[in-house]
Amino acid sequence: HTSSIRDKILTINVKAGWRPGTKITFQKEGDQGPNTIPADIVFLVKDKEHPHYRREGADLHYKATIQLGKALVGDVIEVPTLDNRMLSIPINDIVQPGYTKRVIGEGMPISNSKEEEKGDLVISFDIVFPTKLHEQQKNAH
Repeated sequence: HTSSIRDKILTINVKAGWRPGTKITFQKEGDQGPNTIPADIVFLVKDKEHPHYRREGADLHYKATIQLGKALVGDVIEVPTLDNRMLSIPINDIVQPGYTKRVIGEGMPISNSKEEEKGDLVISFDIVFPTKLHEQQKNAH
């Protein structure tokens, strides 16, 4: 009785927007041998951590840093996208702790959607307060 080991390459075409836990099954591609029924090989999709984004369903969450002065009077923030674009997002509201800005359709692709729908980009803010004020700034009330 001799056995041989054969290599076989299995290709997975990962689709944008697949959720963590998505299963890809290759039926009867497992170990084979005499009197052995080959098992299925199952892969599970797992999200890879990203330095700028956190995924919740189809939405992408991004934390922007904004200076206190800009948080009070408004600003345009630049947000990089996963497909290497740069979005210029105008912030016209007063940014307070807990404030978020939702950009419709700039999140993850929704797999199995017929019209290439996407989730949203949700921007939260880290407000940077000054460490000290000059005398003129203190008296400017």
